[in-house]
Amino acid sequence: MIQNYSFLDERAKAAESAAEATALVNVRERELRSAKAWRQMADRQLVFDKERTKSEEARAERIAAERSALLATGEKSSSPIAGDLHHGL
Repeated sequence: MIQNYSFLDERAKAAESAAEATALVNVRERELRSAKAWRQMADRQLVFDKERTKSEEARAERIAAERSALLATGEKSSSPIAGDLHHGL
């Protein structure tokens, strides 16, 4: 299962709605615990997504700098980075 923020957020909201809709105390408590867990997972997913974006941007900058350095020296390399550049990664 792919977890993304919108899925996790929807599950948290559904649990919150279920907690509000029930008249049974034990069911309300269970749904509130569930909502709390889903909300924590959603919050962690947001942090993860932000860190992944930063990492991808840093990698792109590093590859661009290495490409510029290679082009400036006129060298050809068989390194994985050069391969990434050739294949547009």
